Amino acid sequence: GQGFSFEDTFSDLQYRMVGPYRGGRVTAVAGIESQPSVFYMGATGGGVWKTVNYGISWENVSDGYFNTGSIGAIRVSPSDPNIVYVGTGSDGIRSNVIIGKGVYRSDDAGKTWKFIGLENTGQIGALVIHPEKPDICYIAAIGNPFGSNPDRGVFKTLDGGETWEKVLFISDKTGISDIEMHPDKPEILYASAWTAERKPWTIISGSEEGGIYRSTDAGETWEKLHDGLPSGIVGKSDLAVCQAAPDYLYVLVEAEKDQGGVYFSENRGSSFDVVSKEEYLLDRPFYYTNIDVDPGNPDVIY
Repeated sequence: GQGFSFEDTFSDLQYRMVGPYRGGRVTAVAGIESQPSVFYMGATGGGVWKTVNYGISWENVSDGYFNTGSIGAIRVSPSDPNIVYVGTGSDGIRSNVIIGKGVYRSDDAGKTWKFIGLENTGQIGALVIHPEKPDICYIAAIGNPFGSNPDRGVFKTLDGGETWEKVLFISDKTGISDIEMHPDKPEILYASAWTAERKPWTIISGSEEGGIYRSTDAGETWEKLHDGLPSGIVGKSDLAVCQAAPDYLYVLVEAEKDQGGVYFSENRGSSFDVVSKEEYLLDRPFYYTNIDVDPGNPDVIY
């Protein structure tokens, strides 16, 4: 970067806890660019919570509407902040994971919700909404964490969840843990394939079916990306795109033979370079594995 250092930039700031005060772990959060005080938070067993005052107070908005408290993904429509999609089923597949029960949508900023399908997709790792058409949404479904099932992959709706089409399917053991949309070209999508299963005695993470896929035609067709990425058994991966550098793509990926780490592409995934293979970036990869990039500065990665 341009002389950026965490200490210089944030030395006068201190983190403080803003609640809820008995929250457990969280694997889904969403904010709203036009409403900086509003955030949604999804717990792994406690449903969806909302704050309108920067986290000073929180209120549960899913009780009475959702059939599960396990939340995997929350996104607010960029073109209409009243429209919120929630995919249930946390993507942190560990010993005590609660299964998801599909997708919910609110048209009144979380006051009320309706169930819109995909009940058997198990854990939903991510979802993305078209920037101008809030009825177009893509869901990344990991699948049932306890066994094989066909309801996994990338699902797309053109009508706000009335109907869904499975547009990417790899196998009944391998689902999709993350999906990202190109910031300027919504027809370009990236997806992370992951084979994951929770057994009573172990957690399986990874297979030769894992890896990164790209579509350039709004999900109609997909290709697996290879150039510069790990080969062989590939586990969980997470993707990040940057508004300030829309053709950049960042990947944090679990892989065998010391191939795991952060990979970076400047050309929408056509080729990748290794950024880091620091081992601690992939501690408990089936559980964590999250990467994000500052929307205004592509050099700052979290």
